[in-house]
Amino acid sequence: MLIKRDVLDRIAAGEISIAFRCWNKPTVKTGGTLKTAVGVLAIEAVEPIEMAEITDADARRAGHADRETAIRKLCLDRAGQLYRIRLRLAGPDPRIALRESVELSVDDCEELATRLGRLDSGPAGAWTDRVLRAIQALPEKPAGELAELTGFDKEWLKTNVRKLKNLGLTESLQPGYRLSPRGRAWLKPSRDRTSSKKG
Repeated sequence: MLIKRDVLDRIAAGEISIAFRCWNKPTVKTGGTLKTAVGVLAIEAVEPIEMAEITDADARRAGHADRETAIRKLCLDRAGQLYRIRLRLAGPDPRIALRESVELSVDDCEELATRLGRLDSGPAGAWTDRVLRAIQALPEKPAGELAELTGFDKEWLKTNVRKLKNLGLTESLQPGYRLSPRGRAWLKPSRDRTSSKKG
């Protein structure tokens, strides 16, 4: 579920608590969460509705002036069911604190090696180090250019860089990406990146 930054800011401020989407199948679920640029959103309800059920109050809670404005902005020609999503800001994105951590213990390094190894075991082969080093060398490079330079499909690259972001190793920019402090620490020689020993 993609949400524009200005809308995210208004959700964070408590001004917006509803979104409308037309989906063949919902991409979020009641009780779930959504990581965003402003923090983690709690998905409180995902309800299939009809257009006639949209009220002025719902429209205002979705950031529109009134019901008519909300309906005009919906994709009326899109196939799929209309859903009303009730959401709120639940707290900060845990990836922010994670990516700022530069002191990697032996346990941290072992966990990262294991998780990156799982990513490297897929059909694309060993790609994580290659992509991390490309981002290190070419920060802020748009995804399309980075994909061309690394030999990967653009959409594949965008999807998989998000997996690196979930590990706290990269940050998304407009445009492109950069390594986080944690990512830079991970790419240091192993003798330098481990800050403590077991026990």
